[in-house]
Amino acid sequence: MDSRFWHVFQKELTCLICKKYFIDPVTIDCGHSFCRPCLYLCWQETSDLSLCLKCKRVTRKRDYKTDISIKNLAVLARKASLLQFLSSEEHTCVVHKETKKIFCQENKNLLCVLCSDSQEHQGHRHLSVDRAAEEHRETLLKTMECLWKILCENSRNMNMEIIKTRSWEVSVREAIRNVFQKMPLYLQEEEQHHWEILYKEHREIFEQLNESQARMAHKRETLRGMYKELKEMCHKPDVELLQVTTDKCESMLLHMPQPVNPELSAVPITGLIETLRYFQGEFQPTDRILDTLGLLCRSHRCFLAWGVHTFISGRYYWEVDVGNSCNWAVGVCNGFWKEKNTKTFVDERLFPIACVKEDVHYSFFTTSPLLVQYVARPINHIGLFLDYEARTMSFLDVDHSSLIYTIPSCSFSIHLKPIFCCCHL
Repeated sequence: MDSRFWHVFQKELTCLICKKYFIDPVTIDCGHSFCRPCLYLCWQETSDLSLCLKCKRVTRKRDYKTDISIKNLAVLARKASLLQFLSSEEHTCVVHKETKKIFCQENKNLLCVLCSDSQEHQGHRHLSVDRAAEEHRETLLKTMECLWKILCENSRNMNMEIIKTRSWEVSVREAIRNVFQKMPLYLQEEEQHHWEILYKEHREIFEQLNESQARMAHKRETLRGMYKELKEMCHKPDVELLQVTTDKCESMLLHMPQPVNPELSAVPITGLIETLRYFQGEFQPTDRILDTLGLLCRSHRCFLAWGVHTFISGRYYWEVDVGNSCNWAVGVCNGFWKEKNTKTFVDERLFPIACVKEDVHYSFFTTSPLLVQYVARPINHIGLFLDYEARTMSFLDVDHSSLIYTIPSCSFSIHLKPIFCCCHL
């Protein structure tokens, strides 16, 4: 082959990041190609935009299919390099004077064809060196794919721990302050008692969250280092690649740090429910609309309902009994959300609190903003307090006269409707 043509051929099959032949190549929107592992590692360091490392053009996505055409050409290029490497005297059988181009998977040795047929290697699995190397390379790539998913999961868990650490105490403090502002003056003395309980819990949970973050950060760097190591293995010349093992990967993948689920105590507030029931008034029965909510429970019996009342000002309190359901959502929605009927509970026009059961754990989450709070037991009797002028929506545990959460600074529209969703799994 002409040397100039071979040089161009090699260049076209070389990753722009690692400067080696492609492994698992992907071609992104702008037309430039990279090794998937190289691209993943570079893009992981940028949280916002995915840019081409060559032309700096923004790409539409981060998940691309393997470019099979380029992959097959890269395999041919490695095979050509291997044949040149095996042509040396070092890889010539001293007995039969033939090139050692067969790999014995049992003994991990290179053999000539005649040696592979000998009685010594009878019953052993033999492959050509290039095929054995590509099979091993594919095995490593599958391990890397699994490793990357775990790395991403660990990163998501770590980000959630950071969010929990930064937001949960502030949000609970604000919620308690908002509720006590609605209470008689003589009950506001209880506020200090709640602060003391909250501070003690905060110190314990904050320490747990920080320790969890540290474990996940260490795990992230370990997994990332392992991923880089496997990438370098894949880039090794075929003969070297056949001598490497990945035993330590398995033990690493078995031990993943789990996120902390902080649980706050349900501290009773004297006279809370009795005071808020002053704003209850007379509520008419709700109009029910039966539907299947694909987002929350695609294949289970669910229903969505909203009340006939429309709120345009003032303070209102009402209660909802969810029975034995552990998966529900209650709150208010802007009139536009009801008319649009998007069936999504992540919407700036919706102000709910939702309860979700996962295994034996129960958690509340809100979407405005997105926050998660864990509880030790299910709550069946929910109180809702809407303060239209203050732009707040509060949720309470009626049976224990305690606050669950208050959504502050709600972007209410002119018309608000009560909403309720229940799912029986």
